[in-house]
Amino acid sequence: MQAIRVDEADAPVVAETLALAFADDPVWGVALAELDVSQRATFWSFFVRGALTYGTVWTTPDTAAVATWIPPDGVELPGELEAEMFAFATSVLSPDAVAALEELWERFDAAHPHHEPHAYLSLLATHPSRRGHGIGQQLLATTLEGWDAQGIPSYLESTNPGNNHRYQRAGFEAVGGFDAPLNGARITTMWRVVTAD
Repeated sequence: MQAIRVDEADAPVVAETLALAFADDPVWGVALAELDVSQRATFWSFFVRGALTYGTVWTTPDTAAVATWIPPDGVELPGELEAEMFAFATSVLSPDAVAALEELWERFDAAHPHHEPHAYLSLLATHPSRRGHGIGQQLLATTLEGWDAQGIPSYLESTNPGNNHRYQRAGFEAVGGFDAPLNGARITTMWRVVTAD
């Protein structure tokens, strides 16, 4: 599958795909339940902008799937983006939902490994209308080839247990996990070593 590098002009479409894809996610669907689709797209746009800093947002030719990667030593929301994201969240979510989002963010950060440089798959999503055709997995495989070629292992957090076996097929192994604050949904941390030729 051809992976298209996303630029700023494509960012709004990619953010909308993320908003629709994560609407029913066990973790993010609950954390952002108070938001409409447009507001969710704005929320995810911060993450797209963060990865665009590194030129590591990829999509399919029809934008049916998107993968946002953070390179080794990169930051998911660099500069002022984290503050902007929380300012936006505070403007559209109830105080309890904001507090839960802050706690969730801290749990993601605490679980993130620092034992060796790695590529971080921040987000992988497929538009709901295109699910079930393996598009997201094909995009994942294509982008993993680039990290493999550089000898770089990769890491992700799976917020949907139903996807864990898909990541395992791509070479990821579960290494731990933590629970979401609002509903106790399990988030699985997964690590992938470089695949040898």
